[in-house]
Amino acid sequence: MSNGVKHRVLFVCMGNICRSPTAEGVFRNLIRKQGLDASIYLDSAGTHDYHTGKSPDPRAVDAAKRRGVDITDLRARQVSIEDFEIFDFILAMDHANYADLMRECPKVHRSRIKMFLDYARNHPEREVPDPYFGGGQGFEHVLNLVEDASEGLLEALSACEAADTKA
Repeated sequence: MSNGVKHRVLFVCMGNICRSPTAEGVFRNLIRKQGLDASIYLDSAGTHDYHTGKSPDPRAVDAAKRRGVDITDLRARQVSIEDFEIFDFILAMDHANYADLMRECPKVHRSRIKMFLDYARNHPEREVPDPYFGGGQGFEHVLNLVEDASEGLLEALSACEAADTKA
């Protein structure tokens, strides 16, 4: 990959204002702390265009900020057909978005689409619930899940790199 980028990761939810920007922000913080931000390219998107161009939900911003994560620079966008070619890991927050991605993705790239919580190690849930219509606790729960899955994802990416250097 060019410019030292070894992995490209896209986080996907429905509207790209709650879960996926939270995941992008948390993972961005994690890789910065590890000094890996130059080797991993991140983005987030939604399967729908409801909020294109808008900032993350203020409740998501506040919850993330309480954990030292700034997502105020992010803007919602819809998944594009080019994303399926560009990104190595396309991580869906729930089964509905996973199904939408699989429907839109060219067959040759479908193996890139995974459930984000498949990387979680300490939570049995397989979906990051949409906190949009709930209260503040929903955003805290999302952060708990996202932090766990982000650590597992980083381990998986590190294992990929280790396997590549052995090959």
